[in-house]
Parts: sequence; structure tokens; C-alpha cells
Amino acid sequence: MNQREQEIRKKSPIQIKNKKASFEYFFIDTFTAGIVLTGTEIKSIRLGKASLVDTYCVIINGEIWVKGMNISPYFYGSFSNHEARRDRKLLLSKREIRRLDSEIKTPGLTIVPVLLFIDENGRAKLDIALARGKKQYDKRETLKEKEDRRAMDRAIKHY
Repeated sequence: MNQREQEIRKKSPIQIKNKKASFEYFFIDTFTAGIVLTGTEIKSIRLGKASLVDTYCVIINGEIWVKGMNISPYFYGSFSNHEARRDRKLLLSKREIRRLDSEIKTPGLTIVPVLLFIDENGRAKLDIALARGKKQYDKRETLKEKEDRRAMDRAIKHY
């Protein structure tokens, strides 16, 4: 991810993060994918009514799908409102999908959504990561580092 892409993510008014994913997994590689959405889904995302908790990605017939992503029904939607937890197709190039498919065949690797954001053109994008699960001792180490960072920040603030 280059500097320009990081600036776009920071400027985005909507940033829905999967905080649990960074605690549960080591990220090996990240990709940015578009999402196939209906009209009421994008309106709900722009209102910040989405969640990436318990989401994962699968590759079926050369297409990558995100499963378990919750986008709340749009309040002003009528009969054309969407289903909250339906499977949604991700848009990646064939080369990237083939690469991910070959990588996840190795044991212990999976694809997890990390960040849902709106780009400068108003389109919803999803950052996905090729990830390896952490062991229990890795999780404890992550918590310890987080506590140490907080303690240092407190010490600097009071100094």
C-alpha cells in the first residue's frame, strides 16, 4: 500500500474496521477489493451501519465472496430493502484471485476482511488480508505490547 492509498483511507468519512482480526491473525499480505452492492446497501454503508465482526472470505469457482458481513437494512428503504447478512461478491483481478487461491491451500492461512471504507469516487472498498492465525502466547504478547504503549503514553502525558 503506497502513501496515496493510505491518505485516501484516512480521508474517508466511513472507516469500518475489523479490530478483532488484528488480534486474532498475523497479516501477511493485503489487497483492496471492490464490492458488488445494491442501492440500499451502499446507503447504509455511507451511514456507517455495517459490521465486519465474524466475516471471512472464500473463493468459489474463481470468484471471491465475503460471508457474514452485516449491513443493516436502510431505514428509508421500502420493499426493495436488502437482506442484512447475504453473501457479497468482491471484485479483484483474476491474477490476484489465483494468487490468493494458491496461498490459502497451505494449512493455517485464511482471508479476512480488515477495513471497509468509501474511496474518493464514492465507491465502497474492502481491504482484505491473507492471514495466519495467532497462537495463545502471541495474543498475550500483543496485549502486553498494547499495555506497555498505553503506559508510555500516560507517562509522557503526565510529564
